[in-house]
Amino acid sequence: MAFSLADILAARRVIRGVADATPFVPSPFMTRTAGQDFLLKLENMQPVGAFKLRGAVNAVMTLPATVGGVTCCSTGNHGRGVAYAAGQRGMKAVICMSRLVPQAKVDGIRALGADVRIVGTSQDEAMHESQRLCDAEGLVEISPFDDPKVIAGQGTIGVEMLEARPDLTTLLVPLSGGGLAAGVAVAAKAINPAIRVIGITMDRGAAMHASLIAGKPVEVPEVASLADSLGGGIGLENRLSFPLCRDHLDATVLVTEEEIRHAMQVLYFEDRIVAEGASVVGLAAILSGKVRVEGPTGTIVTGRNLDMGLFTKIMAGEDVTIGDLTVKGRCYGA
Repeated sequence: MAFSLADILAARRVIRGVADATPFVPSPFMTRTAGQDFLLKLENMQPVGAFKLRGAVNAVMTLPATVGGVTCCSTGNHGRGVAYAAGQRGMKAVICMSRLVPQAKVDGIRALGADVRIVGTSQDEAMHESQRLCDAEGLVEISPFDDPKVIAGQGTIGVEMLEARPDLTTLLVPLSGGGLAAGVAVAAKAINPAIRVIGITMDRGAAMHASLIAGKPVEVPEVASLADSLGGGIGLENRLSFPLCRDHLDATVLVTEEEIRHAMQVLYFEDRIVAEGASVVGLAAILSGKVRVEGPTGTIVTGRNLDMGLFTKIMAGEDVTIGDLTVKGRCYGA
């Protein structure tokens, strides 16, 4: 399927005034650490607290008027975006999620008036339920990543970043199913073919990373992570986000749970920003020395929809248990 900057610019017109124009600000601490200008695209400032609103609004608002309802599978933020967009159009929304999704995200989606279905222990199981609802109830599925309208909406972030800073040499993009990374990479490479776009993800259950290594979509076990928004498979029938990531990302990098925990602390204590684990993987890649940059660099703070009890423990330097893993605590600066 052809996909280009033109699709992203069309999405920009659809989402204008609803899900765009988030701040793009420098981080003095990360600038000193990286040795280059380091900027944060604050998608955690979206009305639903996450970048996913962009793709959801573009997809839902461009549906025919005859569509009565939508469904999707989600690790939380996409469902929130779809619920919000559907509410704006007066549509029914059914959001399918696995039991690994934090309760705070489930509650946030229900608060927007959507019907939430908890199915199984993986994103793939939630995806099957969403697809079943399309057949059984005539709903339209909005994929969290493998939908051209969703990818185009997410790609508007890349356009905004490069408009604000045309001199950017590197973008560090959180990588999950690839909708964000694909959209941002297509936009960035079309505007500046020389720019580096690196996908960053956790080292537990990184489906797109494993698929890119294998050369085709593959399944990986889904496990709990501080970066829960990056969990889930990419779908063995993936038709768009996988090839776009394959063709446009310069590299992918894995970060550990401990590195994510530290980056969450850095973002909070140095920049006073509350963010999910998935939001800080770009910082983690720099702080751990796994990525080195040679010019102005931007990353995306993707969302703020996290369990504040867990966040408080991390900031206090306490140990936290994520599934079968205990992430050792450490007080910031100690």
